[in-house]
Amino acid sequence: VCRKHLQEIPSASSNVSMGFPCDSSKTLEFQSGMGASMLQNGNLYNENMPEDLLVTLPSPPQKRQKVKEKEKDSVHRPHLHYEAESGASWDALPDELLLSIFDYLSLNDLLRISLICKRWHRLAFDESLWQTLDLTGRNLLPGVIGQLLPIGVTAFRCPRSCILTPLFKTSKCLRVQHMDLSNCTVSVSDLESILCLCIKLQNLSMEGLVLSDDIIKSVAKNRSLRRLNLSGCSGFSTETLVLMLNNCPMLEELNLAWCNFTATHIKAVVKHITSKVTQLNLSGYRQNLQIQDVKTLVQRCPFLVHLDLSDSVMLKPECFWYFRQLTFLQHLCLSRCYQIPPAALIELGAIPTLRTLQVFGIVTDSSLQLLKEMLPHLKINCSHFTSIARPTAGYKKNHEIWGIKCKLTLRNPSG
Repeated sequence: VCRKHLQEIPSASSNVSMGFPCDSSKTLEFQSGMGASMLQNGNLYNENMPEDLLVTLPSPPQKRQKVKEKEKDSVHRPHLHYEAESGASWDALPDELLLSIFDYLSLNDLLRISLICKRWHRLAFDESLWQTLDLTGRNLLPGVIGQLLPIGVTAFRCPRSCILTPLFKTSKCLRVQHMDLSNCTVSVSDLESILCLCIKLQNLSMEGLVLSDDIIKSVAKNRSLRRLNLSGCSGFSTETLVLMLNNCPMLEELNLAWCNFTATHIKAVVKHITSKVTQLNLSGYRQNLQIQDVKTLVQRCPFLVHLDLSDSVMLKPECFWYFRQLTFLQHLCLSRCYQIPPAALIELGAIPTLRTLQVFGIVTDSSLQLLKEMLPHLKINCSHFTSIARPTAGYKKNHEIWGIKCKLTLRNPSG
């Protein structure tokens, strides 16, 4: 910020909504609850002031000195109203400009500057700064989730974290649209308390979690849901599964691999899944997925582009005819479908749109080379993992979920 322009900045406006009450002890506890290091006393003022605005502060008046003597055991709070040589001060900056500056801060630094004064505390928790949040792999103490999500978070990345009681202080619906809770350690009741406040979800991943009928009913309220990853989940009935499928007509990507499903669950999926689905993972159902289910699925979802039916040992070459009916099919996964002989796979070359074919466990290395020669236009066994509805693809170590970068992320103390 240039001195020349600071002189022209009007006084601070008051049109930004209030954040949390300014309570330093609660803020420090809040930082500790997310695994952040405690804020140490020191020259916080100097660390956060632009160098060209730092001046030698005048000696405080005697009255103020007496107050300091009485409160010598308390944490020193710098005063931001002192002016630089140009006559400008932090207090002269309008809220909008301070928010623009705060937008460059990391989560750790944002929590630190919230301790400066009441105004900075209010601005540090302004919803415009908390649109995206990444708390991957953290131990989240009781109340942390209940404080953060209602601020206005729209994209929340929190896989592999330990989530203790959220303790929401409001029953108002959350604004979260994209949420990754994959492989978290969280109780069913705590997960219910989070999902029951979500009605705007577009992307959701709860891979590997134990769910309940109430959780699935909460998911069913999100009619704008486009990607849903329930791979490896368990704990919900066929009836609530049908309810969710009927109430989520916008689903485009659905991952139901390796859930604790019976044959009844599978038949419910293929009969009630929305016709708009373009990517579907139904791998891992061994004897429970039959050729008749493939027929029903193809009739129900003619726009499938990516289909994974791996580990379904009841499938035979007879189901290839149904695959040929999918005029948009580009990616097909039939790994470990042991009743499909390697020689029969050549028939899949007749699908004009097909681009990749995963058949791990069916062909030997020598057979694989021959198959590649006979089907040169296909990429065969090029990927061990499916990306259907998953928030991150492969082993990318970034802070993105479904292509959305989460700006606020908690750094390790050493970082």
